[in-house]
Amino acid sequence: MTANKQAKWHVRISCNRQAPPLCRRGAVPGRGRGVRRNVWAALLFLLTFPAAAQQPTIIRLDSAETQALRQHPRLRQSAQEIEEQRALKRGSFSPTNPDFLFSAPNGNRWAPGVVQTIDFPTVYRQQARNAQAGIALAERGLDVNRATVRRDVRLAYLNLQVAEAQVRQLTYQDSLFRVLQATTERLFAAGEVTSLQRISTAAEARQVNNQLTQATVDRRSAQRRLGLLLGRPNADLTTGTDLRQTGIELAQTGTELLGSLPILDSAAVAGSPTLAYYAQNVTLSQSGISLVRARRTPALTLGYQNQGEADSPYRYRLQFGVSVPLYFWTYRSQLQAATARAGAAQAQAQVQQLELGTQYQQALADTRKFATSLTYYEQTGLPQSTAIISQSQRLFRAGEISYLALIQSLNQAFTIQNTYLTTIRDYRQAIVELNYLRGQ
Repeated sequence: MTANKQAKWHVRISCNRQAPPLCRRGAVPGRGRGVRRNVWAALLFLLTFPAAAQQPTIIRLDSAETQALRQHPRLRQSAQEIEEQRALKRGSFSPTNPDFLFSAPNGNRWAPGVVQTIDFPTVYRQQARNAQAGIALAERGLDVNRATVRRDVRLAYLNLQVAEAQVRQLTYQDSLFRVLQATTERLFAAGEVTSLQRISTAAEARQVNNQLTQATVDRRSAQRRLGLLLGRPNADLTTGTDLRQTGIELAQTGTELLGSLPILDSAAVAGSPTLAYYAQNVTLSQSGISLVRARRTPALTLGYQNQGEADSPYRYRLQFGVSVPLYFWTYRSQLQAATARAGAAQAQAQVQQLELGTQYQQALADTRKFATSLTYYEQTGLPQSTAIISQSQRLFRAGEISYLALIQSLNQAFTIQNTYLTTIRDYRQAIVELNYLRGQ
């Protein structure tokens, strides 16, 4: 507002002092009106442009999820891991390097030759299967990261909604206590209230104002956390909705969700991407066992090498051979290691199943608990808090209740409203966690 006034004052001074003939009516026919239009246009631009530039960006939850899924580093990392596994699969057929030899069969001269060892075809086939299992594991990792990013965005968006609602709530409290403080000052000047009541009112007003300042800082922090997930850390974001007005919709959504959940937690978390990731890790470890067993088979050796004198009609001859896996203890230890790795992967999958089931039961209990609490506040708590605020002010102005009773009534009402806001936050967090565990 100060900047706008300064800009307006500056334009008026430049008009009156720097070019007065153009500003006087009739000084230059046909030009004064055009100059006035330009001045008013400049003023309108200066007055409206800063206000437009300060407008926050309203963002919806689905739009925030789309932006985060499009550019979050977690997903770029998963995409590169998938590309890595695909590149490894293209190298599944990986024979050993050929041996280029120079030999002197008769001791007279050196003759070149080449020898190539090729594993049994089942080795390359199993390497391709193992690589495909690695690709599938990387894809399951992408699903896990996508679900994690979606959950983080939902929680960050909820935190911003809560921070905005707290600022609205405390702004209302601050304005109310400012009015109360002004009223108390007038009553003190008239000798109708004591100095203690005056000081207490001022203390309450300052306390609420301090809470409002802290809530404003928390709102900016929540904006930055959401902006970091969207790749816009300095954006002035707002949800554009009052979280307190979503209680009825939230209660309906929670009731429908609780009614559609399966009885067994194992069935509820069956669609969890985390569980699918560890199940695929078991498949990959079992594929590693098959690969070790395939490598115990003999390998083929092919060669093309000098076998005679310089004047021999057959100077170069083919070689055929078999590479026998004689060092059996190395293959046995590799097989034992692969088997232990598969057992560890199986146990890890069972641990994840147990942890997901435990987290699901906790989220389910929280959802039911906060659903009951939300129903109470919707039907009883909020109407009572509104009635307390209005009636306490009316009775205090009429002189029917004391200052102490007024403060106690207002604090009780605001405590109910703040607890209602906290219940909505906890209820939504429980639903977000419940959907995350179910893979939704």
